[in-house]
Amino acid sequence: MRSLVLHPDISGRSKRRLPENALAEAVSLAHALDLEILGADIVRLPKAHAGLLFGSGKIDEIQRRIEADEIGLVLIDGPVTPIQQRNLERKWKVKVLDRTGLILEIFGDRARTREGVLQVDLAALQYQRSRLVRSWTHLERQRGGLSFVGGAGETQIEADRRAIDDAIVRLKRQLAKVVKTRSLHRAARKKVPYPIVALVGYTNAGKSTIFNHLTGAEVLAKDMLFATLDPTMRAIMLPNGREVILSDTVGFISDLPTQLVAAFRATLEEVLDADLILHVRDITHPETEEQAADVHEILSALGISDRAEETALEVWNKIDLAPAEEAEALRNTAIRSPRIFATSAVDQQGFPELLAGIEAALAAPVHEMELHLGFAEGRKRAWLFDEGVVEAEDQNETGFSLSVRWTDLQAARFAKL
Repeated sequence: MRSLVLHPDISGRSKRRLPENALAEAVSLAHALDLEILGADIVRLPKAHAGLLFGSGKIDEIQRRIEADEIGLVLIDGPVTPIQQRNLERKWKVKVLDRTGLILEIFGDRARTREGVLQVDLAALQYQRSRLVRSWTHLERQRGGLSFVGGAGETQIEADRRAIDDAIVRLKRQLAKVVKTRSLHRAARKKVPYPIVALVGYTNAGKSTIFNHLTGAEVLAKDMLFATLDPTMRAIMLPNGREVILSDTVGFISDLPTQLVAAFRATLEEVLDADLILHVRDITHPETEEQAADVHEILSALGISDRAEETALEVWNKIDLAPAEEAEALRNTAIRSPRIFATSAVDQQGFPELLAGIEAALAAPVHEMELHLGFAEGRKRAWLFDEGVVEAEDQNETGFSLSVRWTDLQAARFAKL
């Protein structure tokens, strides 16, 4: 579809990013849907106009461009109220989509697993419900009856709302079953002594390419935003022969729609369960620091502990795109820090160092402890032996005395039994 991308730059609003970079990201989002982009502009506004977002002069200017280029879709990189969307569509006679709607479209196009599809459908319905004001554009067909109360169309709006509410309830029930199944799978994995290493990062930072090279998998890895939407897990072997499970997750993005943060929480719970987080960054991006800040904000919103963030490893990816001197400086910085690794997912630069870093990070210090278990605590005793932490055991009149060597993480898991 022939499309125009607009980024409203409204005075007085706090901005983390330069409008030029925000517009470039919006264009990348549009390309992720294979749209034909005929133009992309920053629209500077002293303030947002309540009814149409833009001023009348700018509205007319954009309309002339829409007509001249035969544009069928206008993407507005920012929040657009339901009334603004309805009025702009009436004025321009084209489809208008805001940032949230665009991201929902991409997620709907990319989701593959049962849970991913359900989560996208749920988020889309919640978004659609907030936009029922747009129903007024098609309500003339509901003129049957007298419609004395509320005028023509009120019945249809209420019917639409009830239909959406019913669909939301059904989806939540289905999603609850899928989430329960995933929690059972996670519980089963916890019985296997394989640590989980989760790749997180801003979208298009190179997570899936790293994942594919390390695991031999074939996860979709393209130079586009949100190439990966469904979580994928594979076992890999570290240089010391220890097996770990590597998890690839959906990429984060600034101003992620609140509906999607909630809807994808279950998918991102893989990160909550991780023993180690790898924060993959496109270190050559002009706003890599701002992207990193967005990732930290979303991790905090998901409930990631401060300790998990402090122990996370940073993977400075795409150093192959940096000029030679800058790439060398990045490598030197990484060498001086035990928690930073400079890599290129394309030619696998820095991968041996990264694997060694994962190995070192997971080699948690162990300590000894004496435990006493009663005869009725057979499940706990079996868990200790399954984990391989029992050094010695003696049986006495009241139960078992055990000497164990374990990590703090194993001790915490034991405490939850």
